[in-house]
Amino acid sequence: MQGGNKPMAKKGKKYLEAVKQVEEGKLYNVAEALELVKKIDFANFDATVEVAYNLNLDTKQADQQLRGAVVMPSGTGKEQKVVVFARGAKAKEATEAGADVVGDDDLVQRIQDGWLDFDVAIATPDMMAKVGRLGRVLGPKGLMPNPKTGTVTMDVTKAVSESKAGKVTYRTDKAGNVHVPLGKVSFSVDDLTANFNAIQSIIAKSRPASVKGQYIKHVSLASTFGPSVTLDSNAL
Repeated sequence: MQGGNKPMAKKGKKYLEAVKQVEEGKLYNVAEALELVKKIDFANFDATVEVAYNLNLDTKQADQQLRGAVVMPSGTGKEQKVVVFARGAKAKEATEAGADVVGDDDLVQRIQDGWLDFDVAIATPDMMAKVGRLGRVLGPKGLMPNPKTGTVTMDVTKAVSESKAGKVTYRTDKAGNVHVPLGKVSFSVDDLTANFNAIQSIIAKSRPASVKGQYIKHVSLASTFGPSVTLDSNAL
């Protein structure tokens, strides 16, 4: 995300025109911010709208590392390609649920050979010993199945259905930032607001008991190339 107050010497004309429409120092409410983000977007494609949180977290502490998943009520506007590591009846269940690719050793080998054309990986618990060998490949790309995000599960029907319906994962980086896609610029403000409220509710409920003082330090919204619009975090 681009910050509205950062030096803009290297920014293009369209960005500079867009940033002029963001009132410096103003804290916007969610609807105002989303309307503005849609208005000032200048991409020649249906850009993604993203929310960025900066949280008062010490991520060196295990209990202050947030990670999970949320199903966006309005979807994400992106068709998710889902692979499932499963065998037998669970493999059949995954196929019937709409998984794009289902496999066992063959899928592990395919990924080891360099294939990564998918967005979500799901595994049944009994497959994790094999999937674990892919950690160095899937981990850095955020594709490793994990119980915290509901992608290591025996309920593959639910996992596949939710991923197809607009489930997104989130996790804090080392600086306590969380970035989550809310949908596309073409979405209505109401649909984007519904998605924002879904992740905001999760973030608020996930406040670790050990955090003192202000928890949500900064929240902003932006489209893919557009300038960020800061929300009034005290009003969330």
